[in-house]
Amino acid sequence: MKAFTYYNPTRIEFGVGKEKNIGKYISEYGVSKVLVVYGSDRVKKSGLFDNVAKSLTEKGINYVELGGVQSNPLLSKVYEGIELAKAKGVEAVLAVGGGSVLDSSKSIATGAVYDGDVWDFFTNKAVANKALKIFDIITLAATGSEMNNFAVVTKDETKEKFSLTATSVAFPTVSVINPELQSTVTKEYLAYSASDIFAHSLDMYLTATYLPEYMAGYVENILKTVMRATEILLKDASNYEARAEFAWAATQALNFTTFCGVENNRYDTHFLEHTLSAEYNIAHGAGLSIIMPAWMKWQKNLLPERFERFATKMFDAKGADAGIEALKQWYSKIGAPVTLSEGNIPEKDIPMLVEKLLVVAKLWGAETFYTQKMITNVLENAR
Repeated sequence: MKAFTYYNPTRIEFGVGKEKNIGKYISEYGVSKVLVVYGSDRVKKSGLFDNVAKSLTEKGINYVELGGVQSNPLLSKVYEGIELAKAKGVEAVLAVGGGSVLDSSKSIATGAVYDGDVWDFFTNKAVANKALKIFDIITLAATGSEMNNFAVVTKDETKEKFSLTATSVAFPTVSVINPELQSTVTKEYLAYSASDIFAHSLDMYLTATYLPEYMAGYVENILKTVMRATEILLKDASNYEARAEFAWAATQALNFTTFCGVENNRYDTHFLEHTLSAEYNIAHGAGLSIIMPAWMKWQKNLLPERFERFATKMFDAKGADAGIEALKQWYSKIGAPVTLSEGNIPEKDIPMLVEKLLVVAKLWGAETFYTQKMITNVLENAR
């Protein structure tokens, strides 16, 4: 393994009923007032919000509400949260929901203590090195945001979907994972979540120029767990063991553990997909299941041995093409789209998407790699 530094400050509270202790967890850090961020009213109809409110109140923690966060979270809602956090003098942000809610909460937490425009953190004009404390109760396993410092937000007017640039301040302080809270996730979003976890894992696995045997096996185990658990949950959504393993696999796929000792990995599919979900407001995981096989067809010649290993280890198939086709068939089997048309993305828009992605490539300082030819090739592979 190559030399590495590993640091993850997030405390995980995993298990049934843990959300009822959120007041206790937050009070241990001296916080007395929080902004509670959530998505739809389902959080209230399910009784989860009442449990959270009761737990906070019992520990003498005041709270302010901000609902209405949508999938593919918007900058306008982040601005609203920042204004509210500043006006009410909150000391922390508590996200109750999925990755979009947590991404918004991280953005609010960093923007609330910044004198400039929080969008500066998404356009590389500044790095967030201060933030309100962040807590969460995660209700959808997919993004791994509960144990990393990543956040992605879309600017409403321009449909630019960029990532937050932040130091360790954007890691949640405490994340609560109760798999039972995720049992109402629809079959469609279960499939999209599986696709997201696959992308977090395969972006590294299929691009790293050096991948230790231990880490290759670690990633393969995450992927096999997700496949097994997904197929169980599509038949029996109440299966707690499968739900629990799926949730923990999602966390492990992007809490930086898989990067230890690895060298020169990239985030290709996420780079390519963000523009799709920003432009057409499709689920992030749905965009990834479209992009992943198309990108693999392009990437396979750069690391052929890795692709052959993937085919053998994951699908008992022989050869890169067979492995890619097997993954594509599995996505279709679980209900995830695998072509632009299945995602309701017009093929005639490919030139427009290429132009938008070239702008992002320049922002990333990676225009020499993400060229017009490369981007066009991948999108045409998704026809």
